[in-house]
Amino acid sequence: MRYLSPPALIAALLLDYFVLLRRVDLWTGNLLLFSYLVIAAGSIVAMNLIETGRLRHPWILKITPLIPVVAQFAFGGLFSGYLSLYSRSAAFAGSAVFVLLLAALLLGNERFVRFYMRFSFQMSIFFIVLMSFFIFFLPVVFHAIGPYMFVLSGVISLAVVSAFLYLLFALVPELVRANRTTVARAIAIIFIAFNILYFSNLIPPLPLALKDAGVYHNVARAADGSYHLLAEPVPWYEAYLRYNTLFHHAPGESAYAYSAIFAPSGLSTLVLHEWQRYDVPTKRWVTTDTLRFSILGGRDGGYRGYSIKTDPTAGRWRVNVITLHGQLIGRISFTVIDGATPTPVVETTK
Repeated sequence: MRYLSPPALIAALLLDYFVLLRRVDLWTGNLLLFSYLVIAAGSIVAMNLIETGRLRHPWILKITPLIPVVAQFAFGGLFSGYLSLYSRSAAFAGSAVFVLLLAALLLGNERFVRFYMRFSFQMSIFFIVLMSFFIFFLPVVFHAIGPYMFVLSGVISLAVVSAFLYLLFALVPELVRANRTTVARAIAIIFIAFNILYFSNLIPPLPLALKDAGVYHNVARAADGSYHLLAEPVPWYEAYLRYNTLFHHAPGESAYAYSAIFAPSGLSTLVLHEWQRYDVPTKRWVTTDTLRFSILGGRDGGYRGYSIKTDPTAGRWRVNVITLHGQLIGRISFTVIDGATPTPVVETTK
């Protein structure tokens, strides 16, 4: 198992990222995650019934050592799925903290088997995966995003975990009674932590995700719906390593920030391009323009749009692609270099 776990973990992540959970609004992916939640809940019930002696059938006692492994499998599947979904929506500069926490939980899950026998640990991990699920699932269902949807996700998560604890109290009252203070404190801490992360813009704005972005010398929408972009030529490998980071600016030329943002089917919302210039004397990013446009979900490659900055000055620039509520979807960073002559460009179609 020690040698098989790492490649199996990598294979599961790749399968989730490219096949099973490539879109947040696929019913097959959400059904898979819901199935993991049911298996995790069932494992918690079984483990505690066995621990209190209420399940004593010989065949059940024989498979008792496997039940924590089943719980580990379910929670590992959930953490792997969440890592796949949330990492698509995470801008490293803004919400990498939450993604790194999910990655740590996924890696730590390999060593959590013995902890799954502890009631307080079971409920803590269960509440984490429950709230992580509702944060993106409810916006997909209701076709809406924003703080009120996050608050609703938290309320429903608390209601579900309370109902689950009530069920466990009916089955194993002495165990719940002995751990209720510890469990309540853990759930409260986790709930507060989720709220701090969200309102600090440290949770990725799932179900939105930045599929493509860059700065260009011109962007035009054709009659057939395609976008024609004039970009500076770069080596082929740089296109996979970073967004366009150099913009050679001719006098009077404008810069175009292009973005393609994925949203689930049925969701319509506003997004903003926040143009910022780095002010060297004050060592601060100064917002020069904030331009907004609406997006409509459903397109696999993301809803395309762009904004224009007329005659940008030389220096460091960035365009924050953000939600109406200030959550960072992604960022385009580049440096403007003044030039006396127009820069050679190549046309690409998206």
